[in-house]
Amino acid sequence: MGDTALGRVVAGAEPDPVDRLILDEAAALGGPSSPLAVVGDATGALAVAAAERFDLDVVRTFHDSVTDERASDEAVRASFRSLQAVRFGLEPALFEGVRLVLLRLPKSLAELDEIVRLVAAHAHPDVRIVAGGRIKHMSRGMNETLERSFSEVSASLGRQKSRVLHASAPRAELLGAESGYPIVQNSDELGFAIASHGGAFAGPRLDLGTRELLAVLQYLPADALPEDGLAVDLGCGTGVLAVAVARLRPQLEVIASDRSWAAAASARETIRLAGVGDRVEVRREDSGSSIETGTVDVVLLNPPFHDRHEVVEDMAHPLFEQAARMLKPDGSMLTVFNSGLAHRAALERIVGQSRQIARGAKFTVVISHKRV
Repeated sequence: MGDTALGRVVAGAEPDPVDRLILDEAAALGGPSSPLAVVGDATGALAVAAAERFDLDVVRTFHDSVTDERASDEAVRASFRSLQAVRFGLEPALFEGVRLVLLRLPKSLAELDEIVRLVAAHAHPDVRIVAGGRIKHMSRGMNETLERSFSEVSASLGRQKSRVLHASAPRAELLGAESGYPIVQNSDELGFAIASHGGAFAGPRLDLGTRELLAVLQYLPADALPEDGLAVDLGCGTGVLAVAVARLRPQLEVIASDRSWAAAASARETIRLAGVGDRVEVRREDSGSSIETGTVDVVLLNPPFHDRHEVVEDMAHPLFEQAARMLKPDGSMLTVFNSGLAHRAALERIVGQSRQIARGAKFTVVISHKRV
């Protein structure tokens, strides 16, 4: 299929130069002769175009983000064929029997490592990976990561500032092996272990922003961190804040919420290992969307400010809005953020009265009280 067929993908989900190069390179290999797996397709354009290109009715997909899942579902529903996108977690079943994997290269080398280890262990021995990205976001480390799981790795010629990496011949020692994820690392500082899948922010380590927020928790009065009620770790990552609050306030119920599959899966394991699974619930959702309005006593937030490779200063604002929605009238919010960002003013505007309670070399902690 040429550009005309590619152009049939619905508006808003057009294949970009990376998708087109991945598809062309995959077609040069002869296309899939068994179930196709598409990984990291943020819009659904790659999955739909691949189904068109290779005349497929079923495509297996994995999306780390629930927002990417929604975009992909919309693209599939609007496609010009009867296409079933079967959704998986990052698990062996995604790749079992698969001969071709189309992959948008992730930012994290650890995430790439987890993906390709699963492919090497569970896909067909003849599997080929066609992994594409923008050249400016690619590194030699990606080749090296692929080479740890596959004996044959090569790069395509660049086209429209994009390039594809090919991998084949899974290493024999990885066939049927465990992926090694989540990685678990004990923290003497925290007094519990952190579990991390490859795509989770900061990995199995305590990030600097979370450390700043943890430093003030134990000194907070009951009007800022109540003894009981409901707390939400919004954008929970590996679940460190959720566990810390549950241990500090044993009567609190805690919800750990994140849109990322890697984060939610990591948080579940961190929480299980810490022994607080009876009081901490993990939800994979966008911005705490399932949490009822006006039901939360305290929100803890260490918001992101990178969208893949780009810095987005107002990226946290939807999280602020959701926090304001879910908080009780007398509820409070504890936010830690890079001191160079104008988040305090945004919190004042969106949530309510806000004041700085700690400031380190790089991070600021602010407490906000819900505007009545």
